Amino acid sequence: MASSRIAPWLKQRRHTTPGPRDFWFLPLGGCGEIGANLNLYGTDGQWLMVDCGIGFERDQVGQRVFYPDASFIESRREELCGLLITHAHEDHVGAVAYLWPKLRCPVYTTAFTAEVLRRKLAEQGLLGSVPVHVVDRDAQLDIGPFAITWVGVNHSTPESQGLLIETALGRVFHSGDWKFDNKPVLDPVFNADHFAKLRHQPIDYLVCDSTNATVEGRSHTEGELYKGLKKIVQAAEGRVVVSCFGSNIGRLHTLVKVARACGRYPALMGRSLERFHLAAKLSGVWPDELELVPPGHLGYLPEKEVFAIVTGSQGEKGAVLSRLARGSHRAFDIGPGDTVIFSSRVIPGNENDVENIVRLLKLKGIHIVQESDSELPIHASGHPARDELRAMYDCIQPEVLIPVHGEPQHLQAQAALGREHGIPKGLEGRNGDIFTLYPYPGIRREAVPVGRIYRPD
Repeated sequence: MASSRIAPWLKQRRHTTPGPRDFWFLPLGGCGEIGANLNLYGTDGQWLMVDCGIGFERDQVGQRVFYPDASFIESRREELCGLLITHAHEDHVGAVAYLWPKLRCPVYTTAFTAEVLRRKLAEQGLLGSVPVHVVDRDAQLDIGPFAITWVGVNHSTPESQGLLIETALGRVFHSGDWKFDNKPVLDPVFNADHFAKLRHQPIDYLVCDSTNATVEGRSHTEGELYKGLKKIVQAAEGRVVVSCFGSNIGRLHTLVKVARACGRYPALMGRSLERFHLAAKLSGVWPDELELVPPGHLGYLPEKEVFAIVTGSQGEKGAVLSRLARGSHRAFDIGPGDTVIFSSRVIPGNENDVENIVRLLKLKGIHIVQESDSELPIHASGHPARDELRAMYDCIQPEVLIPVHGEPQHLQAQAALGREHGIPKGLEGRNGDIFTLYPYPGIRREAVPVGRIYRPD
């Protein structure tokens, strides 16, 4: 009797554990949604996790933070041989501190991301408990049945990585978040030359970022933003306040150089900016010559010498830009004749919050410059548009394309683009689907339960 009761559980376990002749890809988050990226690769009874991030959801009350329900792999943690973090954005690293106590696997990432992660672990009392292994760009290492080559890519935060994942049954290039940037500010140029050494054997599968798959052309390069930003700052009469994403260290480099070139003193204002700046210094991606002034000094400077880089580009109520707009920041006040620059894009769902901040600023007589107001680019996406995707297909020449990192319309757009480009097969799925890469490409729909866990406020 006992064996008959256990048999269904054993059958289901075998059905969701890859055997020695299986090679699977399983997204638990980030496939069919923006954010909360969590991916698994499985072969020969073991799993490798790639990224572990949070997402944001809006409801009538406000914005809630969530991360993927990882119960599937938590119950199999003895089969989990490692966690690779491709870069330091919240939607790729933000859930590690919440999920690691139930995973307890080694973590691998580059120096900058490791510094960001350590602070998150410290906030949860886990610093020193989690084995975080720092890897170099283009490093190679073996983890269980997986051979990993780290491939530096361009993105909007330092040391972002793609991953060549090799097993006895096939080779996958997992793109992570990327773009082709001909003039990056920090990292080396990412182009076809990077792939020459990877293609000594065919790359069978491409698991690829779909965020901008609906956007024609190419994304702007970070290096071309200096000219547009400098033109605006040179024309500004009063104080200059620039809001941007704190994780974009290359953008911060550019803004500091613009400030100095225009005779202004740059300061960072906001906790996230300060944390990312510290991580950049500790990991060696912030040079000593890019000097900043303490925010408290800005209130004593002549208006034409003030240059504040602030948090709040998405209209967050407690961020520095919101407090400046409401006249409640202790460092200084802004008013008529001052300029606020949004060196950022509006993340879908935040449109009303940004509009409210812009309205408050205009009521104070402040000159507003958003991306659409400038003839020259003042913001650059970190994700590939359609021409860059086509170039990636030419570089990788995969047999199978798997679009990830996007909402359904983004996945569909990339799947269609891949077909148009002549990729032999495309697999378009969602969180919880098992993509069977070997012995044959296919999808087992809704093979694994998935869901969201909301972080307590």
